[in-house]
Amino acid sequence: MPPQMKLVAITLDCPDPPVLAAFYQQATGLEPHPKSDADFAGLNGEHGLFIGFQRVDDYLAPSWPDPIVPQQLHICFKVEDDLDVAEARLLELGAGKPDHQPHGDHARVLTDPAGHPFCISTR
Repeated sequence: MPPQMKLVAITLDCPDPPVLAAFYQQATGLEPHPKSDADFAGLNGEHGLFIGFQRVDDYLAPSWPDPIVPQQLHICFKVEDDLDVAEARLLELGAGKPDHQPHGDHARVLTDPAGHPFCISTR
């Protein structure tokens, strides 16, 4: 039997870890990790999942959907609100919205302040 693995951490490269951690903290309500600093910030998530944000010099934001700079990571979030309400809130927090929206009415693709694409869906 293959070993079972439990996902415990996801880390995103970015130019400014505290800024990106603040965006995701406001968007998700997750608690900031007490040892976060300018080079590495984190959020403590549900069921022990940790989301980290790591400073990378000369960071290049993904150019999704153009593959010139790959998306690097894609996170999907379920939202409790109507998609329009959730999208408006995230845009106010600093998210971007690419013109390319491949999921029709059931999901939206947004980008975080460092350019990483992510989806929101009510499903």
